[in-house]
Amino acid sequence: MNTDVTQQETAGAPATGWWTEAVIYQIYPRSFADSDGDGMGDLPGITARLGHLAELGVDAVWLSPFYPSPQADAGYDVADYRDVDPLFGRLADADTMIAEAKARGLRVIVDLVPNHTSSAHRWFQAALAAAPGSPERQRYVFRAGQGADGAEPPNDWQSVFGGPAWTRVPDGQWYLHLFDTGQPDLNWDNPEVRTEFLDVLRFWLDRGIDGFRVDVAHGLIKQADLANWREPQEILSGNEADKPRPPMWDQDGVHEIYREWRQLLDSYDGERILVAEAWVEPAERLARYVRPDEMHQAFNFEYLLAAWTAPAQYAVITRSLEATDSVGAPTTWVLSNHDVVRHASRLGLPIGTPKPNGIGVGDPQPDAALGLRRARAATLLMLALPGSAYLYQGEELGLPEHTTLPDEARQDPTWARSGHTERGRDGCRVPIPWEADAPSYGFGPTDASWLPQPPSWAEYALDRQRGVPGSTYELYRTALRLRREHGLARGPLKWLSSGDEVLAFRNGELTVLTNFGPASVPVPAGAELLATSAPLDKDGRVPTDVTVWVRA
Repeated sequence: MNTDVTQQETAGAPATGWWTEAVIYQIYPRSFADSDGDGMGDLPGITARLGHLAELGVDAVWLSPFYPSPQADAGYDVADYRDVDPLFGRLADADTMIAEAKARGLRVIVDLVPNHTSSAHRWFQAALAAAPGSPERQRYVFRAGQGADGAEPPNDWQSVFGGPAWTRVPDGQWYLHLFDTGQPDLNWDNPEVRTEFLDVLRFWLDRGIDGFRVDVAHGLIKQADLANWREPQEILSGNEADKPRPPMWDQDGVHEIYREWRQLLDSYDGERILVAEAWVEPAERLARYVRPDEMHQAFNFEYLLAAWTAPAQYAVITRSLEATDSVGAPTTWVLSNHDVVRHASRLGLPIGTPKPNGIGVGDPQPDAALGLRRARAATLLMLALPGSAYLYQGEELGLPEHTTLPDEARQDPTWARSGHTERGRDGCRVPIPWEADAPSYGFGPTDASWLPQPPSWAEYALDRQRGVPGSTYELYRTALRLRREHGLARGPLKWLSSGDEVLAFRNGELTVLTNFGPASVPVPAGAELLATSAPLDKDGRVPTDVTVWVRA
């Protein structure tokens, strides 16, 4: 092990607040569990499977949207923020799910989508019926077009799903939609919009939820002049460290909104939290979202996207901890979610392959065995870091991306709006397997499944892994138990090695080592092996793409 690096210690997360140490499990309601056999996951299905999450050892759940929606973007086009879509059940089912989660010691975080509504929302329907300049249109971003007859869009902005970010209405005006045409952007300079969302927050806080994951948190405020932006707008891309800040992302005005939200949440008992989905670089810019009077957490996408090399991992971990420490906030760590290629497949692609949000047409297929090996090592590395961690449903089973979905089954708007050149995010959203020999692998009581499951799902099913030493599921259970027992979320982290092939650090009484190099390396002398992402060599050395936790 390379120990000639400068010893470096980085402070851990603050000592107070449950969220500073929590492991939070993302549930994608469509694909978690189907109670009625219609092929769509639902809230009663989630309630019935909460025991799995308690057994796994997580602290909280975050649910992607379950609100009434035309489903133009899988529920991220919300038609009513105060109800449940019949696809997923009733409002009473949400109340039952929240109560049952709390009975099992699980906190509940729900998705909030404030950048845009559905085009079916009553506000947008009223805007379409009203005249240009009316109060109804002031709730959204309507503008006159360019050119003599206004036939050209107001600016050159593109939708992150592909195509123009503007759609013209019959009276000649255009409305902005940074995502799908069915997702018109709200005008957050309008006080009525701000008042409405404070009321939405109160509605769910009063029902007992513990926080909100805020979708596109960096997008609410647009540059006032709506200036042209000639750079590409890739799906869910934020601003990059070496480029000017785009006029539609990460404007300073968003922070005023979140300070007001924080004041509201702080008025409730029980430490309710705000979590930012903000695709923002550099880390210092992202840290602005988690200053003491704003949000509690922000997803660390720079970490998610980092290459699987020792230098890249060392750099992003160090930079992330330093940035959040500077504002007294915990760092969050995440490897998969509903918008990116599952890390069991992403890490099976050649290192440096820029495909976080979907494997495109003509791209190589991942190496499944290599991807799972690296994914297990990455997870064990991540769960040893100070701060809070997020898991995406099914990753505890080692699920890969479904990279061979039939084209006719694809539902992500990216597929259509890209002209069928980008396959989109459906591959990470396929319903997960619970029982190898059951209909739909136990997802529901019938064979129905809103996206087709691959035949390989049987080998990943929970009942094939529970109680099996060395299975991915048991690795996650062991890691979560040890993480809690040894207080790894509190830190501090002390680097022991940050070379080109090996990363090693001490966190409390544990030493964590990941071997990225081609040759095996020794376990620290005299150490007790507590966890390993894959078997050691016969001589007890750590092979390539393996992480170990040891106690001296």
